Amino acid sequence: MQHEGNRLISTRQDALSRFALLLLALCLGLSSNAQQPAPEPQPGQEATTRALPPGKKLILTDGTFHLVREYERQGDRVRYYSIERSQWEELPVELVDWEATLQAEREAEQRRAEILNRIQKIRQEELASSIHVDASIEVGPGLFLPDSVGLYVVLDGQILALGQSPIEIKLDKGRLLTTILVPVPVIPTRHRVELPGARATVRLHHVQPEFYLRTADERTPEIELVRARVKGNRREIETINTFFTGDQIEQRQTLLLQRWSVAPRVFRFTLGQSLEAGEYVLVELIPQKGISVFVWDFGVDPLPASPPTNQTPQPSRP
Repeated sequence: MQHEGNRLISTRQDALSRFALLLLALCLGLSSNAQQPAPEPQPGQEATTRALPPGKKLILTDGTFHLVREYERQGDRVRYYSIERSQWEELPVELVDWEATLQAEREAEQRRAEILNRIQKIRQEELASSIHVDASIEVGPGLFLPDSVGLYVVLDGQILALGQSPIEIKLDKGRLLTTILVPVPVIPTRHRVELPGARATVRLHHVQPEFYLRTADERTPEIELVRARVKGNRREIETINTFFTGDQIEQRQTLLLQRWSVAPRVFRFTLGQSLEAGEYVLVELIPQKGISVFVWDFGVDPLPASPPTNQTPQPSRP
């Protein structure tokens, strides 16, 4: 049905284009007759020639008009090429209403400009309909977002795809022992959400990158940027404490991240602060379930220190 709708839209736009071009041709007074050159003025005659666009009106003082291609004024006569009869004719100058003729010309020029603008708009609409907007997103000068589903980071004139890593949820054994020894446990259980390894594979040297997420469906993603705590050979994302009442408290170090809708199923995320060197994780929050079992991880490395400038010490004055 979608393809059929696209064909109908395309057919309608083609029809509009043809109609606009035909209308323009009619307004411009295009004729199938070959144009004939204007005769040269006779020697000794003062000739004033004014070329009008095809199909203009030469209006007379009695209210009638001649549809002409062009006219020339020679002394007390006006010679004009009649589009209706495809020949040159003439009439006395005093029979022409010059003010009305110029006003008709201005109105025709205005109509011509409106038609040209309409044709240009139709052509732009046709061009836009042939481009998949959500698959042709420019995120930088000459830099386009890949059309595959995923999360991307844009920095320094390049796009990097962030791979997803599965999280691990581990039960804190020390807290489990507390639930056994204490008659009324305060914190019955504590779970730690972690990623294996102390460092992410993707390394950035930029303190304010931008992120783009292309989803596979129409959902509006809830994304958080979390700074991970490195503990040995693992990165801890958050801790979940479950009390004896069944209540849970999730603890994670989040940073401000603002979401912008760019196109259908494409979202841009910008930072509200600069990133310090460390390990970071982008997590998607699933309603009523917490964070997704897959997250995007990356690390920020400190910028390399500038080499010291060799300066020759100046001799001290006595």
